Amino acid sequence: MNTWEASFSMLKNPALIQYFMKGVAFTLVISVVTVVIGLVWGSVLAMVRNYCTSRKTRIFKWLAVAYIEIFRNTPLLLWIFICLVFCPSPGFLEHQMFGLTVVEVRLLFKAAVALILFTSSVIAEIVRGGLNSVSHGQFEAGHSQGFHTVQIMIYIVLPQAYRNIIPTLLSQVITTIKDSSYLANVATIELMARTRQILSSAYAYNGTGTVNVSDVFVLFGLACAIYFVINFTLSCVVRYMQKRKKKQPAAARVQ
Repeated sequence: MNTWEASFSMLKNPALIQYFMKGVAFTLVISVVTVVIGLVWGSVLAMVRNYCTSRKTRIFKWLAVAYIEIFRNTPLLLWIFICLVFCPSPGFLEHQMFGLTVVEVRLLFKAAVALILFTSSVIAEIVRGGLNSVSHGQFEAGHSQGFHTVQIMIYIVLPQAYRNIIPTLLSQVITTIKDSSYLANVATIELMARTRQILSSAYAYNGTGTVNVSDVFVLFGLACAIYFVINFTLSCVVRYMQKRKKKQPAAARVQ
């Protein structure tokens, strides 16, 4: 058996593939949680930056601006290591969860916090672009119907803004999935970390007793293929949404 055959034979090991697929699952879960929380916090930041313009509330606008610009213009890896050192982990994480050790759970939480902080700053600017795409006349129309500002934001402005940013937001989801690979640097359990862990012990699975160069190509090639399939699927959704959005004005004119 040559080294390439030995490397590909690892993919026939059910336990190894199951371990690998758990990494895919953790990657997707971390990415979805990051985007959801990032969308909520980013929307708050975007609204504060856009609408806190009075003398009394201007301080909140500048705090939002500082948050967004600091996180958007510094590396994600920097914040992962900062959170790893300084971010406290809550008490309910002091026991095993999801088949992970206590240490792994703590690391995962701290790294996820960094990813959320970073991603929320990017999403804040995406949402702000959506808010700016909604005409100011929507506020006037809402006030004329007796809505107060919070109701106008919830029922009129934000739904339109979110609809306008769907393609861009999906693109950010793709970026977040790829950015989750940075978490491998703090020994967490997403896809890239598990790929490295399997590679470090590939000699126990390939039957040659050593880690071969072909093992690197096979394992990281598999990880690359998985990232590509996930992100390419989302890219197709983005393109579909963009085409649909371009066709909507023409359809509206026909109606």
